[in-house]
Amino acid sequence: MSKNIAIVGAGFLGLTIALRCAQRGDAVTIFESASEIGGLASAWKIGDVVWDKHYHVTLLSDTFTRGVVKEIGLEDDFRWVETKTGFYTDGSLYSMSNTLEFLRFPPLGLISKLRLGATIFYASRLKDWKQLEKITVEEWLTKLSGKRTFEKMWRPLLKAKLGDAYKETSAAFIWATIQRMYAARNSGLKKEMFGYVRGGYARVLEHFAKNLEELGVSIKLYSRIERIESTTDGQVNIINGDTASTFDAVVLTCPSSVAADLVPELTPSERESLTNVKYQGIVCASVLTKTPISEYYVTNITDETPFTGIIEMSALVDKKEFGGNHLIYLPKYVEPDDPMFELSDDEIEQRFLSGLEKMYPSFDRSSVVDFKVSKVRQVFPLPVLNYSGSVPSIKTSVPNVFVVNSAHILNGTLNVNETAQLAENFYGAELI
Repeated sequence: MSKNIAIVGAGFLGLTIALRCAQRGDAVTIFESASEIGGLASAWKIGDVVWDKHYHVTLLSDTFTRGVVKEIGLEDDFRWVETKTGFYTDGSLYSMSNTLEFLRFPPLGLISKLRLGATIFYASRLKDWKQLEKITVEEWLTKLSGKRTFEKMWRPLLKAKLGDAYKETSAAFIWATIQRMYAARNSGLKKEMFGYVRGGYARVLEHFAKNLEELGVSIKLYSRIERIESTTDGQVNIINGDTASTFDAVVLTCPSSVAADLVPELTPSERESLTNVKYQGIVCASVLTKTPISEYYVTNITDETPFTGIIEMSALVDKKEFGGNHLIYLPKYVEPDDPMFELSDDEIEQRFLSGLEKMYPSFDRSSVVDFKVSKVRQVFPLPVLNYSGSVPSIKTSVPNVFVVNSAHILNGTLNVNETAQLAENFYGAELI
């Protein structure tokens, strides 16, 4: 029997759940507060180019992302590239793109390199991630890699991604990170192949929306929900201003704290479980330049810089996609209440471009075509100790109200593939 289902949030998670429900024959309405669909995967215009607002990459092993892209008719538009990785430490830039370059890496001695390599190898093959939730990432990495390697390599990288919250983060975080980055090697090619769809996520989302429209899905943009209430006959009302819309079920894909505010009928324990989820935010700059700054797709940084790392998208994507220019992302991961969120875009631009000038003496800011800043306070939940035991339930005590979001990714890192998999698992559990 078909149902009338509402989904709050038009990110990749909400869109994929909508796709599955509509394919089953349900009537689906998506409510999105923003002006466009996609969430963290949305696109915008920078210069004369339309591309992803945040950096994304697809691995050969990302079967869920590739499956959805195939369904919406873009499988043949994937492009696969072998990329290079840089490492910036002690004021110098090094290539870390293969085993030989790793062995030549000057900042670490031979023993430290061997222990570091052994740590990554061990983590890439470890399967019992739940055991890693019981130990901090600092304790686990220090034990495996040694104190010097942790202080020189791991701590700066962890602080760049997690800030001081790394101290309460479990070892499952770094395990999930290593698992993803080495997944492509398990595809049989024994090398990291990264991929993208021609036209970026703007094109993916365009086709996604068209497929949903053909299935009868209604997408309501600029629709900020005020509250969600149950009815006496087991249905659910979505309240938006003076308007109430009634559905058989509602799925909230927004951050946990937002979901807690939207559903006043939740029990105190449910509300506490949702609001206790700690998120990390991001300030991410997109820089369109006339010239490249390096040959590396990713440059990891251990020195003090204004940004977390450097992702030179044009080292992966054909620069024809960018009108012959080069697209560089400069992310800075911060806590949701970090003062950076209060800085103007101009202030962030000055800080970040000054950082690039310091790292790359050949960089000339006159080559910058455009500079745009995205700020998101709640991007991914912090996987603290024993995280899986405290994750909020997807099925709430309010009949036919469900909360599913990135907090429910238990053994992976936040990316489009994990999001698509979460949607498939939610739908496959037959909760709605």
